[in-house]
Amino acid sequence: MMKEKNYDAIIRKIDIPEGVTVNVVEKLVSVKGPKGDLAREFSDPRYSEFVTIVKDGNVITITSSGGRRKNMAIVGTISSLIKNMIVGVEKGFRYNMKIHYVHFPITIEVKGKEVIIKNFLGARGVRRAKIIGAAKIDVKKDVITIEGIDKGTVSQTAANIEKACKISGLDRRTFLDGIYMVGHEVMS
Repeated sequence: MMKEKNYDAIIRKIDIPEGVTVNVVEKLVSVKGPKGDLAREFSDPRYSEFVTIVKDGNVITITSSGGRRKNMAIVGTISSLIKNMIVGVEKGFRYNMKIHYVHFPITIEVKGKEVIIKNFLGARGVRRAKIIGAAKIDVKKDVITIEGIDKGTVSQTAANIEKACKISGLDRRTFLDGIYMVGHEVMS
């Protein structure tokens, strides 16, 4: 005998704080706040059939037509992305990185949309990391601060910098040189 599965709808609600305006047009969500504005399209064909996003007053409701695990994961992901957009335009995000070297001092330059890393492990060549979106980078001595309103672009920029200093062919426990992530926070 086969068990019947209950496919109830999945509902997530997000409250919109004061000072932040959200517009929802079909699957396009745009958020405006004191720090700036962000927009994101949620019309992926893999899940656009069964996920709906509706704004009613000061509440955004994300609903899925079925209670499957995949649907629950997608609804949770969309709600987290929208929450991060709201926090970003309201406060912003900050990622902190530390430059660590033993013998050869690493120098960092920011030119346009690139971070240029010189003298890494004493090498003459330079390493480059791409700055994504509108992330702002500040370098003071051996600390790099990356700030912005879009969490995805700020975190990807930090990952690009860390990846540019990846050591290959050497034991990382012995050769600790590099640029490492030390923390992230919501700005106030």
